[in-house]
Amino acid sequence: MLPDVVTTARVSLPLWDAAVVAALRSGERLPRWHAGFPREDDLDAAGLWHDGDPWGPRSVVVGGWVVGSVGFFGAPEPAADGVAEVEVGYGIVPEGRGRGIVPEAVEALLELTDAAGVRVRASVAPGNTAGMRVAAKLGFTELRGTEDDRLVMVRPLR
Repeated sequence: MLPDVVTTARVSLPLWDAAVVAALRSGERLPRWHAGFPREDDLDAAGLWHDGDPWGPRSVVVGGWVVGSVGFFGAPEPAADGVAEVEVGYGIVPEGRGRGIVPEAVEALLELTDAAGVRVRASVAPGNTAGMRVAAKLGFTELRGTEDDRLVMVRPLR
């Protein structure tokens, strides 16, 4: 099971709760949200939220400020080869990019999925060079094809 809050040296990844999702859906701004948060992808992630689901969206918190989101698109399900698999999504405000925050956040989640025997995939738009760099850096090496004009990449279990 994934913990409610995952932490690294620089990043905290708390699961969204009902108050965060309500604010996202209503357009309310919560304290300690970066001026650029939420992004459109963060708002989309609110549609994936289910109360108490450890596989749901999480805030990316750096220095006490919410600068983005990361999480899975639901609980793991068996892939065609029978291995449990889940899709990850991630992103932060433009001012936070290029500092290794997203790779650090996603790697913390990948350590937990590896321990649980769950393989992870990512779908990235071909023009999203930052997203592609993150996926490559984290070992998403298998190109499974395209889906909705996005490249589907898989990271082998470690």
